Amino acid sequence: MYGMINRGLQEMVLAHHGETVWQSICEKAGAKDTIFVRMDTYPDSLTYNMVGAARAVLGAPVEELMRGFGKFWISYASKEGYGPLLDEAGDTLFEMLENLDDLHFRLGHVFPLYGTQKGFDKMMPPQFTVTDKTANRVLVHYRSKRDGLAPMVVGLIEGLAEHCGATVKVTQVAPKSAGADHDSLEVEIL
Repeated sequence: MYGMINRGLQEMVLAHHGETVWQSICEKAGAKDTIFVRMDTYPDSLTYNMVGAARAVLGAPVEELMRGFGKFWISYASKEGYGPLLDEAGDTLFEMLENLDDLHFRLGHVFPLYGTQKGFDKMMPPQFTVTDKTANRVLVHYRSKRDGLAPMVVGLIEGLAEHCGATVKVTQVAPKSAGADHDSLEVEIL
């Protein structure tokens, strides 16, 4: 994963729990370096280890941490200079959800190229499809090569809703962890 993900996790922990807790998480995760370069890549295992260490140090369920991180990520990414990309994704929550793949494609042009792979390929971005759209409800289909990130997507959707000035209820209706071939999330604007 790109260092920006790890930096976002660091910023969330620092904002809510302070430096001492962050250092404990890094120590427990076996992270030798706690300074993450935003555009450098790091092994996925490091990020997963950090989330596991955060769970242990903070005593919170992984799903709760991931959801909180997803929600935090939207404001963090906006402050890190990606707000205009978010704004270009749409004027409403549903427009933004329909344009998530395009947003990731654009990010692939921002992140550096490695070897012969384009940044987009190196990112291993998820794929999103929106179906069953009504005036206040959509079904979001989330597909990723990485497992266990659906709770983060719930938080991301909640963060996007806040960004758009909306309040939502997000329900995972078909979890990949229960045997579905992808995660499906019902998003209802309240």
